[in-house]
Amino acid sequence: MGDLSRPATEFVERSLESTLESVDHAEDLAVGLARRAGFDEEDLMKIGLAVRESMVNAVVHGNRYNTNKKVRFSASMNGSRFTVRVTDEGEGFDYVNLPDPLTPENLLRTSGRGIFLIRSFMDDFHARRLEPAGTEVTLVKFAVSK
Repeated sequence: MGDLSRPATEFVERSLESTLESVDHAEDLAVGLARRAGFDEEDLMKIGLAVRESMVNAVVHGNRYNTNKKVRFSASMNGSRFTVRVTDEGEGFDYVNLPDPLTPENLLRTSGRGIFLIRSFMDDFHARRLEPAGTEVTLVKFAVSK
């Protein structure tokens, strides 16, 4: 971890198209902000993968590549708390009862590991269904001195 002695506040927010190019853009924005905040390479990799998984879920599963639907992305660093929010305009999903990707019947599936990976890489994860449609996920990584 870099210099954590100064409280840093930075915020980025974008309305993104439902495309895989937007996934790359959001990951670049988040990792850039986390790098400026002083996160080390291991944490940058974890943040990047978690943001990528969240954005893919929003674009592919939430908005289903619908060009009329947007993904709202925001990332902020406030003191020692790095927060990312990804919001889609899809139908939502049951994030409480997701199948366990580590059970034998799910090990060889080609999808279903995103939320598991996000939870593994970040310090905190919340998902909530929005009305009338959409899902918002919040990812948090705490900066700690090493």
